[in-house]
Order: sequence, then structure tokens, then C-alpha cells
Amino acid sequence: MAVQLWETLKEAITVYTGLSPATFFTGLALGLAIYYLLSGLFGSSGVHHERATRDIQEQMRPLPPPVQVGEINEEELKAYDGSDSNKPLLMAIKGQIYDVSQSRMFYGPGGPYALFAGKDASRALAKMSFEDTDLTGDISGLGPFELEALQDWEYKFMSKYVKVGTVKKTVPVTDGLSATEPVEATDHDIDKPAENNPSENAAVGNAESTASADANKE
Repeated sequence: MAVQLWETLKEAITVYTGLSPATFFTGLALGLAIYYLLSGLFGSSGVHHERATRDIQEQMRPLPPPVQVGEINEEELKAYDGSDSNKPLLMAIKGQIYDVSQSRMFYGPGGPYALFAGKDASRALAKMSFEDTDLTGDISGLGPFELEALQDWEYKFMSKYVKVGTVKKTVPVTDGLSATEPVEATDHDIDKPAENNPSENAAVGNAESTASADANKE
């Protein structure tokens, strides 16, 4: 039964298509392969298009007004590196904090300057460095050209972004003696005032002179 059906199918293919069964099935397989290939390409393209559209919509979404954060330390500033989309994107230069949320494509996650966000990157900007050791607000030891470059960055941020706070600098505590801590006096220091007291020396001298005069009278 199956053999008869196969023979009938081959005859029908030859009659209606003018092709041999082998050629017909080869063409059918190629057609299906091309169909799945094109479907995959257009399907992934649609996904990328949808993602790009969503990104554009997020960028075009009106930004909330900048919020003043006041004086915060460097550890607190790290919370505004863009990892939380509900928080503003902040960055500091020379201790001054700016809201750079409008340039999220540059300073946000995945952006070319994303590693500067949530930090005082003064040294890195002055040197145009992407090294972790330069992601600091310490600008000591920089040359004149580097300081000039940093000044240009600061002018750019002052003109483009809103200042929302400052970075609190921590003062190291030393182990030295306090200025108000009493210092133990030595024996030499105790004897010194007696030697340098003119009134006491004069009194002693007068007493000795009087005693000598009385002795001579006797």
C-alpha cells in the first residue's frame, strides 16, 4: 500500500511540476531552509529595533529636576553611579558634585565615561586616564598642562550641568600629643624661674648685705 502511494506521488510530481522527485524534494528542502533563515534574521532585527526604540524613549523621557544632595562623602557618592535608574547620575570635579543625568549615554552604565560616575574623577580627567588608581580627587603632583586640562573640564561642567553638592573631605587623625595636653615639667624647668626672678634675687642680696653690715658694727 505504501509502495503504491509513493509511486503515485512520484508520478504526480512529475506530471504537475515537470521535475523529477529528487529535484522536487531538493528544491523543497532549500526553500524551507531559506524561509527559516530569513525568519530568524527578520525576527532578531525586530527585537533589536524594539530595544533601540525603548532606549530612545527612555532618553527622550523628561528628566526630573536636579536634587541638591548637600555635603556627602565619597562612599555616599558611589550610590549615584547610574546603577540605580531611580537615582540621579552624579559626578564630581575638584570636590564639586554635578548632576550629569542628561548625559547618561556618556556617563551611565555602558557609556564611554561610565567609570567616572559616582566618583570625584579630577585626577583621571586631568590626565585623561582610565586607570583605577587615577579615579580620585587628589590632584597633587599634576603638571601645568594637566591642571589646565582639568580647568577646561571644570568650566565645561559649570556651564552645562547643575551643581548639587560638595564632597566631604575626611581629615586624618594623628597620634601626636594635643596642643592642650599638659606636658610634665623637668627639674631644670622648676629651678629656672628661681634663677630668672630679679625681685627674689634682689631680696636675697639685700638680706646678705644687711647681715654683713650688722656683723661689722659689732
